Amino acid sequence: MTIESVERLIPHRNRMKLVDEIIDVDERKAVTASTVAENWPLFEAGSAHCIVLVELVAQTAGVCIGWKEYQAKGNNQGGAGWIVGVKEAVFHCDAIPLNSRIITEAERGFQVELYTEIAGTARMGDQILAEIKLQVVQSDTAE
Repeated sequence: MTIESVERLIPHRNRMKLVDEIIDVDERKAVTASTVAENWPLFEAGSAHCIVLVELVAQTAGVCIGWKEYQAKGNNQGGAGWIVGVKEAVFHCDAIPLNSRIITEAERGFQVELYTEIAGTARMGDQILAEIKLQVVQSDTAE
């Protein structure tokens, strides 16, 4: 899927949109590709700080959720919003060099009502950069 496809599924634009390409997506899991750029948040001295991988996992999860909405409604009108917390994060690097290609996988795990846990992994080639577990609470859209 192209950048235009990414922009149909997540609301992020300009320097906050980190996902460049959707490699695979279904209702449970998404895999995306991103390339570290100078305009990324937390970019300094030729590299991005590893904490940006939390946002990359969240956006990859957003691709999965946006895809599910797109399948159900035929378009994605945008969700009512999320509150996201980091349940656990293990970083295996301090920084990611400019132009590095990152493959991120986010998979839905435990889910009850409007609460979902997302398990994510960011890799650069065979190297695991981070393993992140997010807690997501979605707004109740029924009014």
